Amino acid sequence: MSASPGHSGIRSDAGRATAEQGLVMLDGPDGVAVTMTAGAARRTGEALIAAAGVAEEQNRRQG
Repeated sequence: MSASPGHSGIRSDAGRATAEQGLVMLDGPDGVAVTMTAGAARRTGEALIAAAGVAEEQNRRQG
């Protein structure tokens, strides 16, 4: 996994999500691991997509 150039601790690689026995596991960089219910995972995914859209717009304005 790699950090974004010039930003210590900011990652440009995605986490990996898997499902087992009705739960969702999210494995991220640096050993981050979270187990969520399906509902919590869906809400987290939707929140991440919304935040990514805002961040992309902010980057367009700055660029």
